[in-house]
Amino acid sequence: MSGTGKRSTSSRSRVKPSKHANDDEDDGVSLRRRSRPNLRRRNDSSIRIFNVDLKIVLGLSVVAFFVIFFFIYNLINHVAQPQIPRVVTPFPAPKLMDLPQFQGEHKESLYWGTYRPHAYLGIRARTPRSLIAGLMWLGIQDGRYSLRHFCQDSDGLAQYGWTDHDGRTYGHQVIVDQEMKFATSFLKSKGEDSGYGGDWAVRLDVQNHKSNGNDELSRSAHLFFYLADEEGNALTVGEDTLGTYENSLLASGSRMDVGSWQLHLKSEDDLEVHYSGFKTPHIHNLSDLVQENLGLQVRKFNRLQLPDSSEDYPSILVFQISAKIPFKVDITFVSGTGLESSRVEKRVSSLTGTSLTSQLKEKQREFDSKFEKTFNLADKVDPESIIAGKAAIGNLLGGIGYFFGQSKIALPRDVNLASQDNSISYWPAELYTAVPSRPFFPRGFLWDEGFHQLLIWRWDTRISLDILGHWLDLMNIDGWIPREQILGAEALSKVPKEFVAQLPSNGNPPTLFLVLRELLHGLKKNQFTAPESNEISSFLKQAFVRLEAWFQWFNTTQSGKEIGTYYWHGRDHTTTRQLNPQTLSSGFDDYPRASHPSEDERHVDLRCWMLLAADCLHSISKLFEEDNKFGKEYDTTVKMLSDFEILNQMHYDDAYGAYFDFGNHTEKVRLRWKEMMVGHNYPTRELLREVLETPKLRLVPHIGYVSLFPFMGRIIPADSWILAKQLDLISNRSILWTDFGLRSLAKTSSIYMKHNTEHDAPYWRGPIWMNMNYMILSSLYHYSTEDGPYREKARTIYDDLRGNLIRNVVRNYHKTGFFWEQFDQRNGKGKGARVFTGWTSLVLLIMAEAYP
Repeated sequence: MSGTGKRSTSSRSRVKPSKHANDDEDDGVSLRRRSRPNLRRRNDSSIRIFNVDLKIVLGLSVVAFFVIFFFIYNLINHVAQPQIPRVVTPFPAPKLMDLPQFQGEHKESLYWGTYRPHAYLGIRARTPRSLIAGLMWLGIQDGRYSLRHFCQDSDGLAQYGWTDHDGRTYGHQVIVDQEMKFATSFLKSKGEDSGYGGDWAVRLDVQNHKSNGNDELSRSAHLFFYLADEEGNALTVGEDTLGTYENSLLASGSRMDVGSWQLHLKSEDDLEVHYSGFKTPHIHNLSDLVQENLGLQVRKFNRLQLPDSSEDYPSILVFQISAKIPFKVDITFVSGTGLESSRVEKRVSSLTGTSLTSQLKEKQREFDSKFEKTFNLADKVDPESIIAGKAAIGNLLGGIGYFFGQSKIALPRDVNLASQDNSISYWPAELYTAVPSRPFFPRGFLWDEGFHQLLIWRWDTRISLDILGHWLDLMNIDGWIPREQILGAEALSKVPKEFVAQLPSNGNPPTLFLVLRELLHGLKKNQFTAPESNEISSFLKQAFVRLEAWFQWFNTTQSGKEIGTYYWHGRDHTTTRQLNPQTLSSGFDDYPRASHPSEDERHVDLRCWMLLAADCLHSISKLFEEDNKFGKEYDTTVKMLSDFEILNQMHYDDAYGAYFDFGNHTEKVRLRWKEMMVGHNYPTRELLREVLETPKLRLVPHIGYVSLFPFMGRIIPADSWILAKQLDLISNRSILWTDFGLRSLAKTSSIYMKHNTEHDAPYWRGPIWMNMNYMILSSLYHYSTEDGPYREKARTIYDDLRGNLIRNVVRNYHKTGFFWEQFDQRNGKGKGARVFTGWTSLVLLIMAEAYP
């Protein structure tokens, strides 16, 4: 209605001048009547009056024309333009990223970084249209050359990932591609002569991975380093690109943000350098352009090299660096080179050669020192675990990305839109965030991010607050945040079109409250420095109104029929193909819920998430002594949701000794092949759902991660016999326990390890997931320190589970070179996405015994 109101006001304001026009005409008539006696006395006087009257008439005519024109235009637009949906209206409060703590030195210090996690090596600035850099190289696949650029499993790399990364100025990555092993090191520097954001350098150190004789010694490698300007500014090739000894300048240009800049290459090895220049706004398909260019050169001249030519005013420059292995290359970007005092040569020298070597070694020492100070592992785990732990935090920080674009939001079918895709664009927004997996999920996921921040805030509180602020600024006027952020052409290129649009009716676990709870606890215990405490307090104070809106969105859109009950909306009650309709919004995808989705459902995990959120809001309101009705309401909500008797009445099953969801359910559901006739009576077989009995309202008897949420939330009193039941479920090998971690679903479940459709393999129906194991382990630790009859039992289970988790993740990392999305409950092998640092990096907190 706000849009209609604005247009109506506008229409009224444009009609008013017509009244003034009529008034002016009346004045003109009276003027002419008063001037008639003068006609008899002086003709020249009458001519002047006539001229005045004519000007007035002409002026009024013009005014009247425009009044009528704008009135008609406004009337047409009023009918033609649809009302802008609330879902794409930003939340009406000051942005968190506008806080002073995120400006000035902080903002500049984070300007450049390895913020393109989907690329094997990708550098950009935290600005919507940046100068970006990246690396490609030629590998061998199926006996043919293949260009490596973006992280993808099909490349078959034996290893890649950051072994060290501090999130700000330094990173070291190791890549193994068949017989070639090379390291990519990143270093950032800010000097007096630098432009905004400073300078940076990349070292590419290429070695033989395996030696199979003399042929290996003469093998060549072809690397491709590129610069691209997203603003379309023209880039200039260096005067003598091939002369790497006499003239190191590869390229130069100028931008509003960093001023004039130069890119230099230095090496002590025998290199061959060629280049190509392209003018295109489509940077995400750059590897295709390079492959086409190379193919053309091979066909024409039988040379595997770029043509040393460029389109006019290129916005992208690609430099091919070819040499016999081993070799080392330093590439340096210097900004602010247009200033008289820029001292370019000295700055380039300081970021190449022996000087760069010394700085990289010093940064590695600093990383190691900070790692030990932050996580204190020396006396807790073995050296192999420490190596894996460093890779966990390094990969997580090295996977932080910056994205800019507009999310696609799905709309109801009855919304009147000119577009036929039934979606609408969110406002243009930026997001600075960690990502779960560089090859598979190189973008922001809301429920993953809360787990990421449990590590990142301990490493760098300011980076963590920056990420939290970016996420909360994505909130719309209703308090909803899109759960998956697919921003920009590069991110869109990784996602099938049918999965791009986000549903505004669906939520996602509000895991950001996990880290907010820890920050609040740290403030209460004076764990931060004075500047850190001030920044956290300022952040929480400004974030409070958004956090309230987020809570209220859940409280109104995901509430159940009874007070204090909740269920995840968005389940498909019409499906005929899913064994158990998925609950994607919960994060647990195919974890079994009520067989027949309905408004009668009660989901125990969402109830516990709401308790966490209400408790955080209550703590924040107390922190700032805001004695208002909202603070009291949150206190009331916390007491209701943590009420042990009410929880048991709603969700506890005495027979199983477990907490369950409630809903319209039957266990007698199966998938069965049925013959169908399609097209011109063409027979085909489909795997369809078959229900063998009428469902009824009941508790849903599936023991798994969801059952343990009251245990994870520490709602169960330490002296309750129900706590003993939970410990029995956890430690029972026939239910959840394995030698590698806790299963996501009990072996006793009727849906254990069953496909949900013909093509949907079990996901949360048995495999081991690190995020839930971490939360369960943290509660075991809690109960092992609380006075009560089950304290020792909790401690024994804690020690055994912690050891199993660490051993299995570390073993998989050293055996495969990667962290994995999940682990096989039968043998502990990594499964799902590999290079899934994400919440699997929580193994580092398990090593450190750092829990909420």
